[in-house]
Amino acid sequence: MGSIAVCPGSFDPVTLGHLDIITRGAKVFDKVIVAVLNNRNKSPLFTVEERLDLLRQTTSDLKNVEVDSFDGLLIDYVKNKNANAIIKGLRAVSDFEYELQMASINRNLNEDVETFFMMTNNKYSYLSSSIVKEVAKYHAPVSDLVPGIVEEALKKKFNFPA
Repeated sequence: MGSIAVCPGSFDPVTLGHLDIITRGAKVFDKVIVAVLNNRNKSPLFTVEERLDLLRQTTSDLKNVEVDSFDGLLIDYVKNKNANAIIKGLRAVSDFEYELQMASINRNLNEDVETFFMMTNNKYSYLSSSIVKEVAKYHAPVSDLVPGIVEEALKKKFNFPA
């Protein structure tokens, strides 16, 4: 069995920071499954299907990347996919504190799965999906924050003037 990693997230929407982590992860692992969390407690801007489509389009050049969705516990999804690793991107110390807790509980639930933390590229250290949505909501440019296909999807969602 080759190394299979799951890169989970809401990806609402996928940003250049997400793609940086996915691309770098694809260089380290034989296969990376980008897994969109279907969190029923949140009201996302994009549906799960829209997020899957945007991710498939933006990762189509990465031959060892698969896009999927899940709900429930991440560790159960990882086990069902026969993966042996989780990839998490970190922007700041505050991310690490939360992600360390998640990695610890996942390790407690399945000691065969390792969590790998990847520091974001410095140019994306401030970037989050929430910031992208806030900027786009006011029709400000997001071309430096997201891939072109995502920028177009945001313009439609927020009814940018033609």
